Amino acid sequence: MSWIGWLGFDHFSALPHLSTPPCFLQRLQKLLRPTPTPESLDCHEIERRPPTANMASDEIPAAAPDPDASSSATPVAQDSNDTQNNADRSQNRNGKRGGRGRERGNDKPGAQGKRKHGGFGSAKGPVPDKREQVRNNRDAKRRKVIDEEVGGKSFMSIEFTPDEIKAEDRRPKRKVAVLIGYAGTGYHGIQINHKEKTIEGDIFAAFVAAGAISKANADDPKKSSLVRCARTDKGVHAAGNVLSLKLIVEDEDIVEKINSHLPEQIRIWGIQRTVNAFSCYQSCDSRWYEYLMPSYSLLPPQPQSFLGKKILESAKEKGVLEEHLERLDDVTGFWDEVEKNDIEPILARLSPEVRAEVLRKLQDSNDKELTEDGQPAKNDQEEASKDATADKDIEMSDAAEPQPEKPIEEAKPVEETPQEPKPEKELSPVDAAVRDIKAAYVAAKRRYRISPARIERLQQALNLYLGTHNYHNYTVMKSFKDASAKRHIKSFEANTTPIQIGDTEWLSLKVHGQSFMMHQIRKMVAMAVMVVRCGAPLDLIKESYGPRRISIPKAPGLGLMLERPMFTEYNKRAAGFDKEPIDFSKYEDQIIKFKDEHIYRRMFEVEEKENSFHLFFNQVDNFRTDYFLWVTAGGVDASHERSDRTERVPKALEAELGDEADGVVEDGT
Repeated sequence: MSWIGWLGFDHFSALPHLSTPPCFLQRLQKLLRPTPTPESLDCHEIERRPPTANMASDEIPAAAPDPDASSSATPVAQDSNDTQNNADRSQNRNGKRGGRGRERGNDKPGAQGKRKHGGFGSAKGPVPDKREQVRNNRDAKRRKVIDEEVGGKSFMSIEFTPDEIKAEDRRPKRKVAVLIGYAGTGYHGIQINHKEKTIEGDIFAAFVAAGAISKANADDPKKSSLVRCARTDKGVHAAGNVLSLKLIVEDEDIVEKINSHLPEQIRIWGIQRTVNAFSCYQSCDSRWYEYLMPSYSLLPPQPQSFLGKKILESAKEKGVLEEHLERLDDVTGFWDEVEKNDIEPILARLSPEVRAEVLRKLQDSNDKELTEDGQPAKNDQEEASKDATADKDIEMSDAAEPQPEKPIEEAKPVEETPQEPKPEKELSPVDAAVRDIKAAYVAAKRRYRISPARIERLQQALNLYLGTHNYHNYTVMKSFKDASAKRHIKSFEANTTPIQIGDTEWLSLKVHGQSFMMHQIRKMVAMAVMVVRCGAPLDLIKESYGPRRISIPKAPGLGLMLERPMFTEYNKRAAGFDKEPIDFSKYEDQIIKFKDEHIYRRMFEVEEKENSFHLFFNQVDNFRTDYFLWVTAGGVDASHERSDRTERVPKALEAELGDEADGVVEDGT
């Protein structure tokens, strides 16, 4: 006898210790039950067994009367589940053999194409389609952000009523590349989000208003497959950038329609059809950036500043003072002349008491001490606030948020006398003198004109970036062993002919690379400038590629502009697909005019009003910290090495070090 026969039906019911699921036991019991024959069925079982469609009418056994129906005899034992299953099988077969899949309910109305959860303990009911499930989850998250975090108002989602969506004609979408340019002033970068005003947010709204995106797809940019080629930070400009997405481009004047819904500082240069698989992010071979900065950025720190003192002390201590001064020979004596010609005349007009107090305040502002939590000391913090007032005369109007108007109160019966405007607070003689001296320093910087020798030394520093290097010190959250920290720079050129705008002379730097990480360009500029202005050896740049962590400040974002992305390989293949190459050259005249009127002008005006570069270098030079002492003769060993990327940075230096994720991200890594 086999083991199956030996176990039999009753043995399984007598094994409660088995952990086998009940549904499995029931099926196994049915398989082990011997097939009943007509002779083995009593009258009760024949009556319970339903007829099948394969039986002839005369073959259906008649139900035998039960003579003992009213008696107390015990009826034959039966399995109610088995009886019901037999009935269901007969009904589902509909006269056909097989039908095992239909037994599971797949033949029920509306059940075709849907799966059921299977397995012990699984949920009951149909499983939602995967795409539908992803879409529902995304919609739920979007609604939660809009309702809970932005108060129902989103810069990323444009809502329409079902009637408005239904009334709109459906038109085909095409995969396109949108060539754009923008001045980033007043925007929180390009990448669209719910909470803040962005370049993509305004462009997306213009697409919807012009009919290039249907109302049904206006609530989520992902429905149009929106992708950007290069991501720029808050306030960063782009003469050329590319978006790829699906648009309705049947109208010949679609570009003009879109531009009519955009501010003047954002322009659509053109829209070009591409292959359906095109992604501007994946197809971009390299990117060109331009960085503009005042030439006075290359002036050495003032001798009385904290960093200026440390540089001279270290050079004397290491016995390299002559070499250090030789690197600064073209600017030797600059600050001495400023003190003699600009500062001394102001101090000479003051009384001895006022003069002593002014000199004390100037000394405090030139050597700010940091507390244990990284904040300026209390007295230094007060001075820093006053310094900001003196240095930063006017906030840029485009970036300032308008103040909400106060509601007009109802007229009162009592006649009110008009309030006179409060007179401006008069500065004390000390504060007025400090303001005049700081303004004199800034004016002297703006009068500086760079020498060809200094431009040449800057170019020598930039040349050290060419090729493939490890830039883990030039970004955030990347270690030396991270392979993605290696980037390839094709060229980095300083224009040998500066341009003069107003009283300030400007330098243009252009960098061409395959891809860039967060803060990388601004830190590369700052590193080269710091080495040149401080008279440090150029080999410091090579050392920055090593495992030693160096705190490199990031230059102001005001001067950074994305010139244009390159699509060399895609353009070679585009001709084979009967598609036009992605090329900005056909819009060159418009782009040059746009840069002059909206990008360069804004850069120059902001620097003139806010002294952005002056404040940046003043902050780096004057706070008493060892983060930037790698520019001294002591080298990287003289500077503070952070033990971990999560180590707390002094709050006063957070903006300069750039550890917060607000930088330029060209490739999203």
